Amino acid sequence: MAQQQSDEPEGQVEQSAGQDPAPAVSALPLVTTNQINVNVGSQEPDPEPAPEPVRASALPPTTALSATLTTADADDAGSWLGQMSITDEGVTVYPQRANPVARRLLAKIWVSDAPPTQALNLVDRLQGTPYANPKVNEEHDASTRRTIEFALDLGETLIRYGAGALEVETSVIAVTAALGVSHLDMDTTNQSLHLNYSPPDAESFSVLRVVRSSTANYAGLVLLHELVSDIIAGGVSRQTAVSRLKKIQRQPKPFPRWLVATGRSVFAAAFVLFIGGTWLGALIAMASSVLVSEIGKYGSRWRVPEFFTISASSFAVTAIALLGFQANAPLDPALVVSGGILLLLPSGKFVSALQDAINGFPVTAIGRLFSAGLTYMAIVVGISAALVVFSLFDASAVDVHEIKTIDYPIWFMALLVVIAIIAAAVTEQTARRLLLPTAGIALLGYLVFVVMEAVGMGERGTPAVVSTVIGFAARYLTDRLNSPQLVLAAPAVMFMLPGLMIFRAMYVIVFETTNMSGGLVEMFNALGIMLAIAGGVVLGDTLCRPLTSSARRERRRIRRR
Repeated sequence: MAQQQSDEPEGQVEQSAGQDPAPAVSALPLVTTNQINVNVGSQEPDPEPAPEPVRASALPPTTALSATLTTADADDAGSWLGQMSITDEGVTVYPQRANPVARRLLAKIWVSDAPPTQALNLVDRLQGTPYANPKVNEEHDASTRRTIEFALDLGETLIRYGAGALEVETSVIAVTAALGVSHLDMDTTNQSLHLNYSPPDAESFSVLRVVRSSTANYAGLVLLHELVSDIIAGGVSRQTAVSRLKKIQRQPKPFPRWLVATGRSVFAAAFVLFIGGTWLGALIAMASSVLVSEIGKYGSRWRVPEFFTISASSFAVTAIALLGFQANAPLDPALVVSGGILLLLPSGKFVSALQDAINGFPVTAIGRLFSAGLTYMAIVVGISAALVVFSLFDASAVDVHEIKTIDYPIWFMALLVVIAIIAAAVTEQTARRLLLPTAGIALLGYLVFVVMEAVGMGERGTPAVVSTVIGFAARYLTDRLNSPQLVLAAPAVMFMLPGLMIFRAMYVIVFETTNMSGGLVEMFNALGIMLAIAGGVVLGDTLCRPLTSSARRERRRIRRR
């Protein structure tokens, strides 16, 4: 039989007899493997086909970067590494999840570990403070409102007694955490304390307290520090804590007024001798300090603003010194004025303000710096007013450029420092048990002062170094005496305050108008020295934190983990 010519198109494969003709490729529908229903010998419904893996390249960027789409084949190293690869058959394999390195880089850019709107854990603020890791009292009262009101009373008392903003914040946080109150936020702004309680499953509320008066009571700060330490140790209930706080608020100050006035006079006399004055000058400084105490007492009784009271006090001190000079007494009025105004200088306010600024309380720091600056200007106004009044009566001019001083031996100077600092601590109403430790720290500072002057640190560098040593020693000692650092450090730095520089600058500004720029420079130098002293105290406190007992307990707790 003759072979017939096939009518199939070219490229078609011939089929043998009894077989179905091969279909053309173009005539077949496009069917994927997931659409083939294989049902051999089973009546059970077919399981749902597994979805094909989604390629990261086919997704939006935010989805591709999530890295939670699918799991790549364990044998495909390129897929696991997030790299594009080619198989032996020449097929391009795309990564099924994002490159881990790219994910981490983009996460650092777009993802924040602590979003700004997320509530922060306030207990973390206690790290590095004496109140770190408070122990929760298991027998605490369930009344959250009363606990917050007690914390508010505690913070108000701390502000009134002169504590820094960090001391107030850490005390309130530690007390509320130990008494079982969480979800609490607080804000301390100069003279106000605001607490906001916002639990997720209860009604929130806020309480606010404004502190409108202040008083020097370092002994009260010590008692409050002991109260907070006992609460965070877990041994004091809220009812007991409220009773102890009321007792502290009603407790009289450790020294009567007559003893405070005596301490002020002794400090002025000792400081006049310390800077090289005569014994007669020291006696006149004592008399002027008694007058300053009386002015302050009546100013407080008549509710005269502090600015005018301090101005009147500095005016009286300067007038008495100038009267003695006009009477040809063997004294230098500049030295007498320096001793008389030293306790009027706002050294404690400057230390607290610098501490607040460094610890992250800028509004409170600005308020306290402004208050300290007003006190500083009140002293300047009083001195300048006295100088102008005496110039109207053609009084003899004072040579402030050549001040005659007496060089006393070092042992006598060290004794004067101890006496002066104890007297200053009495005027600040510190605790009796802290008088000798305060004097010891001041003596250590004076020895460092002598060494720094011998080395040649200068009039601005020496106070900064000495105050750093005093701040370090004060923090180390108060950690063992269970008291705030400010109570020991603030009185201990008073022997370095630039009272003589302030008087000399004001005299130049008032009488030597041709050299007024020199007087202004010296005035700003005096202010810079006071700020250096305050900054050194805060720096010493910070450097000593790793050596405190709370830091050691934290390191032991971390090692036990």
